[in-house]
Amino acid sequence: MDFGLVLQTDPPASAVVGLMRRAERNGFRYGWTFDSAVLWQEPFVIYSRILEHTDRLIVGPMVTNPGTRTWEVTASTFATLNEMYGNRTVCGIGRGDSAMRVAGRKPNTLARLGEAIDVIRDLAEGREAEVGGLRLRLPWVRDGRLPVWMAAYGPKALELAGQKADGFILQLADPFLTEWMIKAVRTAASDAGRDPASVTICVAAPAYVSDDLIHARDQCRWFGGMVGNHVADLVARYGDHSGLVPEALTAYIKQRQGYDYSHHGRAGNPDTAFVPDEIVDRFCLLGPAEAHIEKLRALRGLGVDQFALYDMHDAREETIDAYGAEVIPALTS
Repeated sequence: MDFGLVLQTDPPASAVVGLMRRAERNGFRYGWTFDSAVLWQEPFVIYSRILEHTDRLIVGPMVTNPGTRTWEVTASTFATLNEMYGNRTVCGIGRGDSAMRVAGRKPNTLARLGEAIDVIRDLAEGREAEVGGLRLRLPWVRDGRLPVWMAAYGPKALELAGQKADGFILQLADPFLTEWMIKAVRTAASDAGRDPASVTICVAAPAYVSDDLIHARDQCRWFGGMVGNHVADLVARYGDHSGLVPEALTAYIKQRQGYDYSHHGRAGNPDTAFVPDEIVDRFCLLGPAEAHIEKLRALRGLGVDQFALYDMHDAREETIDAYGAEVIPALTS
């Protein structure tokens, strides 16, 4: 199993770079960041600095979207980083939540997302692609490589990920839901004539290593609110009891009152009081290192290839170090 670290690009950028360097020293192979231009600093500028100050770390957004940048600009940015640092990027992409809504725009349609996946990958790898009715190619790209991993929850999005994406990003660590969604992605891949095993599976969730479960839950409760914000869209589209979305994912948002993006992805988010302890325990990894190892082994058994650790709480360095000392060796040996 691979491990990734997920951060927000809060200033100072030097702190983000420092944590990514610490992660690489502790055995993490991927460095991910949020991508929302209004809420945080521009990640691609910071990726260049991270790549310069690490040796092997693969970097990318979790996640970008097809709407805040034109597709040829996104592809060119990735391709430039790859030319400079040797194909050490990955493109995590989704419909766009905070990046679009904070700027007053709706998330992209799945049709637009599917088209963007193909175009961005083709351009970044040096192939020709159609953008806005024109055939374009980046003539300077040589031996480019850009895996595109798609974030998804709902049935149509999971189907699209299986049809087109090189990887699937699931932003929660509940084993039941993980098994259900991996099956949906792999079935879609098989139906599309692809090898289901070729789709990399990445589970992303907060982790907090501590014997104090009360404090750990409070530091990670924000995640249930963030996931609930996505789930609310699914309920609006498919209904509470459609059978298309597991009730284990949707039931807890009934007490949800709204969402303020100024607290997005942050410990102490006041919009997450509706999130019960059970959801925090299911969606996150909490407790002593042994509990993390046990849950990650279960997830690996379901087909998870990477665990990406959201590190937005009051023990960022301690969590990275605990994973490096105890958790990562147990899952990679």
